[in-house]
Amino acid sequence: MAEEKLSSKQAFTFNLLSTKKFTLQQDPKISSLLMKWSMLGRINIQAFNFDQFFQSYRSNDFALSFFQDPCVKNNLKVLDTAGSWTLLGRDITHVNVEVVPCTKVSVDIFNPIYSNGILRPSGHIVKCYHEIYPDFDELRMLLLEEDSNNYHIISPSDRQEFLFRLFKHMVLGGELCQCEDVIDPYIETAKILYKDLVSVQKDRDTKEITVVSTILKVSAHDHIGLCYPSAKENEQTFAYLCIDPFKRHVYVLYHSFGIGDFK
Repeated sequence: MAEEKLSSKQAFTFNLLSTKKFTLQQDPKISSLLMKWSMLGRINIQAFNFDQFFQSYRSNDFALSFFQDPCVKNNLKVLDTAGSWTLLGRDITHVNVEVVPCTKVSVDIFNPIYSNGILRPSGHIVKCYHEIYPDFDELRMLLLEEDSNNYHIISPSDRQEFLFRLFKHMVLGGELCQCEDVIDPYIETAKILYKDLVSVQKDRDTKEITVVSTILKVSAHDHIGLCYPSAKENEQTFAYLCIDPFKRHVYVLYHSFGIGDFK
């Protein structure tokens, strides 16, 4: 993960795309699932555009420019310690940036889960014993326990892929997450999020579809310390910048771990 403090190049400038809507915010089925997973009211997507051509080698410059931009400071939503939405409004001094692999154009990445005793033929997730967590299952074992029998069926490179990360975030959910009995809602929700956030293009000659977006997992610090996506670190507290270099759009996927809305 790279850290950026100062940029010697011209900063990017950003504007809020307030009319841009995402499936996450409009589909009642997705809202119902997020409520069940204790993520509703704690997850959000916002869209901004920017004024310069983006190249991936400038990811650190881009992220620092983003958080220091006046429009972003006045419009980027975050959750405070009381669980209320507020605006960033902070003077960011430096950022941490992780470039997230994003190459998948199908859900084939999940195929190994269907053939290793994790699911029943019906698609139901097989339950299992865990010393710490009650009501554990083989899917969470696959995601969390490196010494489990099935951990290796997803390659290290595939585990880093943005699509798999979205899937894992949905499975683990929020503080009072109610787990699904079947796997389909997790995969479908991850796929919908992925399609909303990631841009692709088709080669005119080969007809091959490739991802053109750059995905950055980010955190930001002010003069006091870590402040975004939260002052407290948690695997389920995350922020991703999803950058479309051709449209010059950046979509911010944000979630802060806690107790979601149940109404």
